[in-house]
Amino acid sequence: MLVSQILRTKGDTVFTVAPTETIAAVAALLHSRRVGALVVFEAERVVGIVSERDVVRAMAEGGAAALGEAVSGVMTRDVLFAQPGETVDSLLARMSDRRIRHLPVCQKDRLVGIVSIGDLVKSKISEVEAEADGLKAYIAAS
Repeated sequence: MLVSQILRTKGDTVFTVAPTETIAAVAALLHSRRVGALVVFEAERVVGIVSERDVVRAMAEGGAAALGEAVSGVMTRDVLFAQPGETVDSLLARMSDRRIRHLPVCQKDRLVGIVSIGDLVKSKISEVEAEADGLKAYIAAS
């Protein structure tokens, strides 16, 4: 299965935030949007990604005062991207190796979606279930 197929099912909505936004605002957005990460966007380009882990790390290091700091101080700047034509297997391997849970999807330098490790696992399970059903039907027909 390809990333583009997941985005067709899941949708292409990506929640973004400016690098000047506070960590408190990011935490509120993560909660209200029910997502684990936000893409940090500035001047029509991706400049980072911020996740729940980043918020927790900031709180652990800076206490309540961290909530007033800009997200630019805690976001991941070296963002890995997925392409719509990549396979689920290749992304699962990359995400496992790098221990990340979210990948923005870009096509020709344009943000077109985001996938999570949960999206990929769900897709993989569906694929395996379909294959098992096909084998069961084949065996039953024999």
